[in-house]
Amino acid sequence: MTEGFQATIQNNGFHKAPIHYYNFIGSEIPSITSNPRFSTRQWASVDENDMAPSSSIEPEPEKKRNTPFYKLPKAACRVYASYVKRLWAETDVAARERVADDKVRGSIRNMQNILLHAKEYAEFDDATYESQNKLLVACEEMLEALPKRETAKEKKQADKEVTTELSIANGETSEAVVPEKKKGQRSILFGALMGLTVALWVFSGSYIFTGVFCSMTILGQLEYYRMVMNTGVYPARRISVIGASSMFLTALFAPDLHQVCLPMFGLWAMVWFLTRRRQFSTIPEIATTFTGMFYLGYVPSFWVRIRLLGATMEPTRIYKLMAPVRAFLNKKFDILIPKSWIHGPITSGSVFIFWSWLSLAFSDVGAYFVGRKFGKTKLGEISPAAGATSPNKSVEGVIGGCVVSAMLSVIGAWVQKWPYFVLTGAIHGAILGLLGLIGDLTASMLKRDAGLKDFGDLIPEHGGILDRVDSFVWTAPYSWLVCQHIIPFLKTTV
Repeated sequence: MTEGFQATIQNNGFHKAPIHYYNFIGSEIPSITSNPRFSTRQWASVDENDMAPSSSIEPEPEKKRNTPFYKLPKAACRVYASYVKRLWAETDVAARERVADDKVRGSIRNMQNILLHAKEYAEFDDATYESQNKLLVACEEMLEALPKRETAKEKKQADKEVTTELSIANGETSEAVVPEKKKGQRSILFGALMGLTVALWVFSGSYIFTGVFCSMTILGQLEYYRMVMNTGVYPARRISVIGASSMFLTALFAPDLHQVCLPMFGLWAMVWFLTRRRQFSTIPEIATTFTGMFYLGYVPSFWVRIRLLGATMEPTRIYKLMAPVRAFLNKKFDILIPKSWIHGPITSGSVFIFWSWLSLAFSDVGAYFVGRKFGKTKLGEISPAAGATSPNKSVEGVIGGCVVSAMLSVIGAWVQKWPYFVLTGAIHGAILGLLGLIGDLTASMLKRDAGLKDFGDLIPEHGGILDRVDSFVWTAPYSWLVCQHIIPFLKTTV
């Protein structure tokens, strides 16, 4: 049997490849396709008429290997670094030059199109036609003078053609059409894991809380400025990223100087615009720079100031019930995270943040389901601008989101021992729902003006970092006002 199998191999061209011969006496012949030593190129040398693999034999799909728990931090850092590197490259000087060249090239082609079709709409004399021809020649010369840059779409098409040619060269058929991946539904398990991660982050201490916030604002800034630069506006990117990060650090280490950061970095940006640019800067460039520092730096940095409030907090109503959980976390994370990193893990501000963020998250969920089932009145009937920004939102959905947020905030007010907790919790939750809606509409307005669906692609099926935190931005100053002034004042009246 062994000699016959060797002859079959030689007749089918496998003598060209390094093959180990086996003694198959008393055993079945193993599938050649399962042997890792046979590559695609070796299969290409086989005569299909003599020896064609059976269509019923399919290679076993590779099993997905789940990342071990202890490797998740390293994997997350690797994904973060890769995403930041890509965003930084897409907002550097070369990217700005590419966007500017594309804008000029598009304008010239529009001019050519108008000139070529001018005869259909107007009648000109010979002198006008001569001027028109000169202008067409000038447009063609300008297009030739522009540097030829390969766009992302052209590069993707070229890569696809190269892959097809390699497949044909290797003897593979190109008839099989790979189905496009459809965007799956949002995973409930993913949402639950994200909620647990955020809860651990809120109670991880002020240093870790601020550090993660700085990392997130860097991503948000780069996503925002990439969107802005694609519209042909070039802001002061580096100054804005540094300024926004410094606002979180100042809120942690020097809260009294927190309000000075925005005007100081605004001054630095104006000095840069006046001294480092070859031409005078435009209003959109200055406005987008200040908007990036204010919207993605100064406003959300109030969450850090809230996190510092109440270091010597009064125990909440569920403090004793959470004792086993605190003991478990102290035991497990004592190995992973040094104690020197943990500064004030549980404060009254962290508890306030937890219940506020929980109310905001479920406000979004409540608005989605209520609007989907009962939504009949579009938001555009009340506010045309809001309706144009997000056509799918309904008034019933907004009310449903506010009601769900108010219910959770009442529970949170009871846990935190607020005075008149039913009234104060309900009002607080309703305002959170409305402010979360404003944050969502703000992000949608920016994306719609830039012609984008998502800010980024960091989280599969969820978009970029700004797509996940847009509802939490405008709630920060209001929450600081409630936690710092309104609730303490109400406690003095009881």
